[in-house]
Amino acid sequence: MNKAYEVADRLMEWVSSLLHRITGESSPVWDRIVYGILVFVIAIVVARILRMIVIYVIHRIIKYKGGDLLKGLVEAKVFTHITHVIPPLVILSLLPFAFHGTPELLRIIEKVCWIYLLGVLVFSINTQISVFWRIYSRRTAFRDRPMKGMIQIIKGLLIGIWVIIAVSILIERSPMALITGLGAFAAVLMLIFKDSILGFVAGVQLSQNDMIRNGDWIVVPGGAVNGVVIDVSLNTVKVQNFDNTIVTIPPYSLISGEVQNWRGMSDSGGRRIMRSFTIDLNTVKFCTPELLQNLKQIDILRDFIEKKEAQQQKGIVENTENSAGLVNGTIETNLGLFRAYMTLYLQQHKFINDQLTLMVRTLNPNDNGLPLQLYCFSANKNWVSYESIQAEIFEHYAAIMPRFGLYPFQNPSGRDYINSALLTAGHNPDELWGIPWGTMKEKNTEVPPSVKPEVSATPPPKPIPPIPPK
Repeated sequence: MNKAYEVADRLMEWVSSLLHRITGESSPVWDRIVYGILVFVIAIVVARILRMIVIYVIHRIIKYKGGDLLKGLVEAKVFTHITHVIPPLVILSLLPFAFHGTPELLRIIEKVCWIYLLGVLVFSINTQISVFWRIYSRRTAFRDRPMKGMIQIIKGLLIGIWVIIAVSILIERSPMALITGLGAFAAVLMLIFKDSILGFVAGVQLSQNDMIRNGDWIVVPGGAVNGVVIDVSLNTVKVQNFDNTIVTIPPYSLISGEVQNWRGMSDSGGRRIMRSFTIDLNTVKFCTPELLQNLKQIDILRDFIEKKEAQQQKGIVENTENSAGLVNGTIETNLGLFRAYMTLYLQQHKFINDQLTLMVRTLNPNDNGLPLQLYCFSANKNWVSYESIQAEIFEHYAAIMPRFGLYPFQNPSGRDYINSALLTAGHNPDELWGIPWGTMKEKNTEVPPSVKPEVSATPPPKPIPPIPPK
């Protein structure tokens, strides 16, 4: 401080002597004005020189040994911003000598300098926080964490503290007294900053409980949200739906309401398949030796049927907790045998995860029949592949079901009524289109002509194609 006083005294003497030589007389007012201008110029020049030196040194360090953090700070111009604290420091050190006779003006300049100095520090810290987050968010442990809202909260708190201190400097009151006085405006602030306050609380909960991450597939029941989270901030959560629309929702709605997050499915070993057929109860029957012998031609059922027959001969009839470890199902009924086939088929399917729950079960009967539900997990969790695997399995089951003497329930359509009317009228089934698969028995090619079904004496007329309009 003594050195600063000596420099200021010599600078003031030099300004006075220079003006005296130019004007030929002494003028304290002009001495102070010129001295103040000179102090501002010196402050700017010193800041520029120090800025160049700091930038040169930092670039030399980066050239030989520089990490991501240092490079990020340089790219964000953090060191350049920090050098902005030099001009107010120089002004606060040298300017009092020019305004010792005008304390009010000096006090105003000092307040402005202090506010500017604190503002530079706060905004530099905020820039450093942004750089730190940008670097550490690239790491695997932090990549999916919704910490952006927390960073915004910290930066907002620092700016709020700077505003409070700046106001306290202007009114020359303690910051604590100012904070105490703000309590009277708490209700107004709650109304004005309601979304920010709710977003702050929701952001803390989302971060601490790891509820939502960037890249999560979320669904809000009853709303328009069904897609992937692309951004989580203090006041908004952006979700890109699968139709490529962007939905913006407040974070507190994810805390106060019901949200379905599919991250557990993505992190698990498979994606669930849970669909069912409704079996016509009139087609459920006991297995006959002929049916069992016919179904032994299916490779994956041959060993199962033979083992079950051997167990029955030994008096082992239980299916649950079977000591032999046979697949879920039975050979007593065609439906039980079909359940066994479905389970064996799934266990051998290369795209089904057999380490997770896998079962075929019957649900409560209803007016349409007996629901037969398939419950397993696809090893491939990609949406397109998952749907393809699911469709392939059910298409196979629907096609092979009639071989077991089972038929799914389906409401009759217009074609069914037409076919029924034509059959009632005496038409041969071979003349009809759209007869359900498995309805007619297979033809025996060795049957003599005398026992072949008679062809209708009056075949239906061929349809006349419509005449195109002229």
